[in-house]
Amino acid sequence: MTDLESRPLPSPEPEPPATAGEFSALQIGDLDIWPPVVLAPMAGVTNAPFRTLCRRYGAGLYVNQMITARALVERHRKSLEMAAFAADESPRSIQLYGTDPYSIGEATRMLVAEQAVDHIDMNFGCPMKKVTRHGGGAALPWKREHYRRIVRAAVDAAGDVPVTVKFRVGIDDQSITFLDAGLIAEAEGVKAVALHARTANQLYSGHADWRRISELKEAVTSIPVLGNGDIWEADDAMRMMRTTGADGVTVGRGCLGRPWLFRDLAAMFNGESVGPRPDLGEVLDGMVEHAELLCAWMDETRGIRDFRKHTGWYLKGFPTGNEVRRRLNRVESLEEMRELVASLDRTIPFPEGGMRMVRGHSGSPKDVHLPEGWLDERDDEVAMPRGAEALVSGG
Repeated sequence: MTDLESRPLPSPEPEPPATAGEFSALQIGDLDIWPPVVLAPMAGVTNAPFRTLCRRYGAGLYVNQMITARALVERHRKSLEMAAFAADESPRSIQLYGTDPYSIGEATRMLVAEQAVDHIDMNFGCPMKKVTRHGGGAALPWKREHYRRIVRAAVDAAGDVPVTVKFRVGIDDQSITFLDAGLIAEAEGVKAVALHARTANQLYSGHADWRRISELKEAVTSIPVLGNGDIWEADDAMRMMRTTGADGVTVGRGCLGRPWLFRDLAAMFNGESVGPRPDLGEVLDGMVEHAELLCAWMDETRGIRDFRKHTGWYLKGFPTGNEVRRRLNRVESLEEMRELVASLDRTIPFPEGGMRMVRGHSGSPKDVHLPEGWLDERDDEVAMPRGAEALVSGG
């Protein structure tokens, strides 16, 4: 862990809670979302147990992890499992990835008919090499007409189910795509757009450029515009919406190991002050509940192993000792986990700046891997590279 990753990000001045009537519910088609907060789909994280846990803290829209369209159409077992929802989950929201209009259309029909989804989000923001090198994710909006055909295929197949689109500022500072992406989506009948205010080149480094959200809001005027990037605590959401005019916020890394962030967000949007931070005891109780939900959803062996990656996020900043962390990262059963957390001092207070300690993706900017000649033309007839529809996951 680098020193930069271990210390908190700077804390701006606190924001006052919302005043009466300052913000409206987020309207996505027929869906009324209050507060105007969306859980960003994150691969391997935003499964049904995690969404259930987050919903218990506060209302909003909670999006299932990204599913590859072709894998869904071919009924790939793991993808069908990932596309599942809890029995009581409403609204049912999921993110879809694809590079081929036909696969996107067929997958959308399946989700509407078989999963009874209430909302489909489309991923044009993934910056990962395995996606962009095939022309997918954040690379795809560069090809405007191909992007248009994919968006149109989803909207046409979805019928009355609202489709939204998430994208980044661009590939890099020289290859900006977000304004075109937003305007095309608006013209094709998308019900909202979300901008992660970084380029693919930035990955998750540095700071999100919220000025780009303002630019998108000025350009896209008939549908909601959501802002994404650097929402670590409720103050950040208030600040983003007040400074950019965004209609809502999308929360990703900020809720990793901090699902009570949605409770804080609900309080601030309802004009209330944020309550005290949880002590270690409350955090440990949340950890155990999260692990129990995963084990009930899968089975105990798979569930407890899936939970391990969350341990570091929950304990970030707490002085629990390396040995306990090491053992929790290797835990094999719920009983073993309960015994380990019972050995810790529950009275340890929440670490100063603990909400702003970076969790999840970090690192430095990297060159974006693209298909050969990808940037030569923006509106040429594009033949997607071999492997573009491979089974991938991202966020």
